[in-house]
Amino acid sequence: MRRLGRAATGLAATAVLSLTASACVTVHGEREVVPAATQDEAAKALAAFTDAYNKADKAYDPALDAAHVTGALGAINQAGLKARQVNFPDGNPNHVPLELTDPKFTIPKKAGWPRWFVADTDSNRDRDGGAGDNRWVLVFVRNGAKEGWRAAYLNILTPRQIPAFKTDKDGYAEPVALDSAAPAVAPRNLSEEYTSYLQNGKPEHFKAGPHTSVWRDNRKKSANVLGMTTQYIDQPLDTGDYAPLGLATKDGGSLVFFSMRNFERQTAAKGVRLKVVPDVKALLTGEVKSTITKERVSNQAVIVPRGNGGEPGPVVEVLGRLTGLTAAKGS
Repeated sequence: MRRLGRAATGLAATAVLSLTASACVTVHGEREVVPAATQDEAAKALAAFTDAYNKADKAYDPALDAAHVTGALGAINQAGLKARQVNFPDGNPNHVPLELTDPKFTIPKKAGWPRWFVADTDSNRDRDGGAGDNRWVLVFVRNGAKEGWRAAYLNILTPRQIPAFKTDKDGYAEPVALDSAAPAVAPRNLSEEYTSYLQNGKPEHFKAGPHTSVWRDNRKKSANVLGMTTQYIDQPLDTGDYAPLGLATKDGGSLVFFSMRNFERQTAAKGVRLKVVPDVKALLTGEVKSTITKERVSNQAVIVPRGNGGEPGPVVEVLGRLTGLTAAKGS
């Protein structure tokens, strides 16, 4: 029995040793700086996303592309499809297949997970056509060796807005660490600072434009209208699949993608009835008596220049913002 006990103990020790050794190899492997994907993998991920997106859009069925989206884009996409499924149970009567062509993949070299890359593509969604078409800029994320590629961010930008990226001799891009001191604002801080700016105008280092000063002014104008008041609450959204992702640009700055959550609470005066449009009603919980709170998620693409070692001025430029209703509550 003692010999058996010693043998069992030895076997357990061997198993633990093997497991530990295996874990060390895995960890060591994940520390190696490697390309996040090959060009072929990136192309396949884009094609799989487009195919799933079209199936889901045609049927208005969020389950059909749930495995190909995540983060802010996933929240917006899934809620939008859910609402339209309620309003159009037989599917999309006006479905036109999305076509994403002329893809340009920017793939960073990095260690560990998540791995990610940027796909800059032309689409058939522009009305004007021609060489000045807007570009669909998607960020695909993969969280582990057994996970698939999912689109986490989407911004629609003009070709001029897309910067030249810093690349090595093999053409691979350089990711910007969440806490990097190189840009004027670290990627980790962007969601919190942007939501703070929208709430109270501080910090003041966001450039004036449609997604900053103009948006704040429009909110002020709509805060109190005849028969209704509107309150806005903005919250950072910056962990997990909502974490910011950034690439170094040739000029020493960064292009960063990040997320946020916004609540819009409308309160009607006595005797005034709030209007609830079909897409909002489809996501509504509770009964709208005198108030309705709409929850939205958005993702932003911003240019952050290189830091100068001091307090940044009005330097962060919000290039684009994609937003979508994700929930609504009546009371």
